[in-house]
Amino acid sequence: MTWLILGLVLFLGAHSTRTFADGWRTRTIAAWGEKPFKGAIALVSLLGFYALIVGYGETRLQPVLLWQPPLATRHVSVLLMLLASILLVAAYIPANHFKVRLGHPMVLSVKVWALAHLLSNGNLADVILFGAFLAWSVLNFKSARARDRANRQAQVLGETAPSTSPKPSATLIAVVAGTGLWGLITFVLHAKVVGVSPLA
Repeated sequence: MTWLILGLVLFLGAHSTRTFADGWRTRTIAAWGEKPFKGAIALVSLLGFYALIVGYGETRLQPVLLWQPPLATRHVSVLLMLLASILLVAAYIPANHFKVRLGHPMVLSVKVWALAHLLSNGNLADVILFGAFLAWSVLNFKSARARDRANRQAQVLGETAPSTSPKPSATLIAVVAGTGLWGLITFVLHAKVVGVSPLA
């Protein structure tokens, strides 16, 4: 459990500088340069991810059951993962409706992913892992939306050009590709990588 918690602290902490320490982040980038700063953050993230994987693997050997999820939550989880997959793909496709209208689909994808896994897993390690990611995504999204509002206000005052309008073709690509990713994860990768089939 120690490795799992350490991994979460390092991984999520590295991805929380804009949320909890934006001033420090700005000063550090100014002092170090953007590339060295991003390199350091990437290194901490990798170390945290490794510790997280090791810790989670160890806890699965001796699971502590907190509650037994009803069978229906597994089906809900599978459907939520479809939405999470579409949002994940949408983060990399410019001008789709998810990205333009909702903003930050990657963070939303993590939020839906974490919620889906919390609903279908009742072990202590799962609650800690996915609960931490859910809390992080909620706080990160709130912070990101606040920055968006500030930027829009600055654009209005500076009479900057309006933002890009969503394109139906981009949205369709995101939905189709996201659905394909969901199918690959659900029917192939999850069982091979995690060792558990979501549909079992």
